[in-house]
Amino acid sequence: MERTGPVRLRTIALEWGRIGLLGFGGPPAHILLLRRLCVDQRRWLSPQEFEDGTAATNLLPGPASTQLAILTAWRLHGAAGALVGGVCFIAPGLVLILALSALFLAGDPPPWVLGAAAGAGAAVPAVALQAAAALVPGSLGRAGTARAARLRWAGYALAGAVAAVLAGPWLVLVLVAAGLTEVAVRSRRSGPGGTRRAALPVSAALPALGGLGGLGALAWVAFKVGALSYGGGFVIIPLMQADAVHRYHWMTDGQFLNAVALGQVTPGPVVHTVAAVGYAAAGVGGGLLAAAVAFGPSFLFVILGGRHFDRLRADTRVQDFLTGAGPAVTGAIAGSALPLAASLRYGWQWGLLAAAVLWLLAARRGVVTALVCAGGLGVLAALAGLPPG
Repeated sequence: MERTGPVRLRTIALEWGRIGLLGFGGPPAHILLLRRLCVDQRRWLSPQEFEDGTAATNLLPGPASTQLAILTAWRLHGAAGALVGGVCFIAPGLVLILALSALFLAGDPPPWVLGAAAGAGAAVPAVALQAAAALVPGSLGRAGTARAARLRWAGYALAGAVAAVLAGPWLVLVLVAAGLTEVAVRSRRSGPGGTRRAALPVSAALPALGGLGGLGALAWVAFKVGALSYGGGFVIIPLMQADAVHRYHWMTDGQFLNAVALGQVTPGPVVHTVAAVGYAAAGVGGGLLAAAVAFGPSFLFVILGGRHFDRLRADTRVQDFLTGAGPAVTGAIAGSALPLAASLRYGWQWGLLAAAVLWLLAARRGVVTALVCAGGLGVLAALAGLPPG
């Protein structure tokens, strides 16, 4: 049926809540479910409207599939629709990950829980590699076929990979620098009449806030995840690991691997990982605070800027910035696999990691299946008496 007026908020709440509950598999699954609902089944949006929305949200920092869920609901019922749809999309996974955090991050969990966590965590570095590999074709295509552009692409990707290993919370500045470098290169080539200026994003002006402590530090970490992480998804992992493990000591490396695995196996956005970090820092209240701060910018981007998204897509400065930042994001995601793998503590975990690499990269099978199977094998290892059981 064709939409003749605003869609009822109750309908948005039910449909977006259903997608949030069933959306296992990360952004690709979310986009598929949203398109099936809004375009194919209900015909609330035209295919072109949906594709434009997908492209526009991918230009923004933060969790793109969450922003798409908010944007589609905004198109159906304005700001109220955006709030209802976004909250209902986020809530199921948030409740589940907080419940699982209480189980997996408990002070003295039973051996089978430790084994499941160690098993699923062993597969996480392979998930990072798969996520990076999936981004390469599109990022290379955006750069073009010119030799100089491909060399810059490789340089940006290498810089991102090195930064993910060495730069910790300063990674975001490397991503911004790559984007601005590409803007400068392409602006210079456009000639004096086409010179364009690019403002340094807020991420470069605020690193000093990282000196906060307590809930302020937690809010800052969550803000970086939600507002300053270009590429969304897995690029948040090196950002969070440096802060949650090495700077503020809210969790160990092993617990952080567990948190990443929980963010992958629960439905809804991968950014739910930040709620597990918040739980480790300050319990349920910390998890809710981290989620609110991380997802808050997505609501603001859409509600305040949704009507300007078409102009954003047409801005060559934005396109040039993403042409440079994109490969740096890809490199950072791939680079995050090294510190994640370095967190593995037991010999049998390396066997699971090798199997996960084959499953995800060679066989090209699903992430959720890999993590669930790895967790199950971890349970068996613990029951057999292997550490940490």
